Amino acid sequence: MQSSHFDTLVIGSGLAGLTLALNLAETQRVALVTKRTLIDSASAGAQGGIAAVLSIEDSLEAHIQDTLIAGAGLCDETMTHYIVEQGPRAVRWLIERGVNFTRDAQNETGYHLTREGGHSMRRIIHSDDATGRVVQLTLTEQAVQHPNITILEHHIAIDLITSEKLSLHTQGSNHCYGAYVLDILAGEVYTIAARNTVLATGGAGKVYLYTTNPDVATGDGIAMGWRAGCRVANMEFVQFHPTCLYHPHAKSFLITEAVRGEGGLLKLPDGERFMPQHDERAELAPRDIVARAIDFEMKKRGLDCVFLDISHQPADFLIRHFPTIYNRCLELGIDITREPIPVVPAAHYTCGGIVIDRRGRTDIDNLYAVGETAHTGLHGANRLASNSLLECLVISLSAAQDIMDRPAVPAQSLPNWDESRVTDADEEVVISHNWDELRRFMWNYVGIVRTNKRLQRAQHRIRLLSEEIDEYYSNFRVTSDLLELRNLVCTSDLIVRSAMLRHESRGLHYSRDYSETLPRATDTVLLKS
Repeated sequence: MQSSHFDTLVIGSGLAGLTLALNLAETQRVALVTKRTLIDSASAGAQGGIAAVLSIEDSLEAHIQDTLIAGAGLCDETMTHYIVEQGPRAVRWLIERGVNFTRDAQNETGYHLTREGGHSMRRIIHSDDATGRVVQLTLTEQAVQHPNITILEHHIAIDLITSEKLSLHTQGSNHCYGAYVLDILAGEVYTIAARNTVLATGGAGKVYLYTTNPDVATGDGIAMGWRAGCRVANMEFVQFHPTCLYHPHAKSFLITEAVRGEGGLLKLPDGERFMPQHDERAELAPRDIVARAIDFEMKKRGLDCVFLDISHQPADFLIRHFPTIYNRCLELGIDITREPIPVVPAAHYTCGGIVIDRRGRTDIDNLYAVGETAHTGLHGANRLASNSLLECLVISLSAAQDIMDRPAVPAQSLPNWDESRVTDADEEVVISHNWDELRRFMWNYVGIVRTNKRLQRAQHRIRLLSEEIDEYYSNFRVTSDLLELRNLVCTSDLIVRSAMLRHESRGLHYSRDYSETLPRATDTVLLKS
């Protein structure tokens, strides 16, 4: 068994993890752990862009108000002010890093700003329709070249190492000292000790059968934080993106909100628009409203999908603004300049997560959480479009500064991973079967529209799966598939428990049994007993 020590261990390589690692690496030795390669993250698939007040025609107050309205009364106003106010500085950091955003000589900022659902102004800075990929590639190249960053690709964190697990007495508080990490290719478990540990593993979209998320989005950081003793908040608010491409050969391909921002219209198969009947903002309503409207129309009429039509815009405009979408659709036989795009809603973003403050600190000393893994309170009951990359940047920059400002804690001698009482699994088909069952019943019972009975059915199945997985975990050597399934079941349990505690419909959580919105908005906070 090998062990190593770093100043900071960053688990996850999306925008949040890369931003934090690059800032810390100027003064610290950083380990960056990622399950696949550095480019495999939800950040890389973000098409729309980053919401920030950059134009003189815009204002911080307008962005704040748009965020609060979309959040359905549940946003933390102090945190919302902080993140929005720090947005311009965060975007400038990316520009200084060399990120190539789309230019516009006609705009006083020098950059093209687009508009998305829920925004009152054009404030989304972007790189065509592949913003996340451009940002990710730019920062990845710099991380690879940095001498103080050790990159561990094809490694998955198993669990955090804390003072409570080690039965150490630390004056009443729980400390994090690092994590056990599985080298997926070698099958070896390593002990990584660190003065500070950061969870930046993204969300939990793979809990659901249909999602825009990459395969790595299995809720690892949320589950590890929960098992270690962190509070988790608002897990019932899972955002379903209204427009995922509906095609048998298109796996999780998102059609960015900017298509509707630039005039795209949602239509039924006969060409009739339906959004004006659901909301006065029509196609530019927040995502929860649009997703429920599509779900309603599909169920009412027995449709497999609806259609997003932007073919009325000039062809050169579409090819210039949406080259990724244009080319991908064309590969599948869909010419968006001439015909509508078939779309369906799909699980897209986890608004809840590990409770943190504006410095990224969790309930456990020397443990931070950033990005989609964390709950800041910015998104409330429904995330405003393109606020996610904004939050990643701002909180990661803040957390990096906090880590650098804190005095270094003494290195801790940590025990190696114990495999003395386990064997190789005899039937791994159990894992794939349980994975499939979980994602199907979560889609059917804990999706866009919920009921008490559906939630109870889901909870019952989760309990059975948890018992089976715990037994499997205790008796067999760990594999990446087992670890991901274990984390998905844990995260699913948190989603269902949170949903059962909310006796109202608000934002992304819609219950047929509690269709009204309560006059007072409160967070759903879970604390491990």
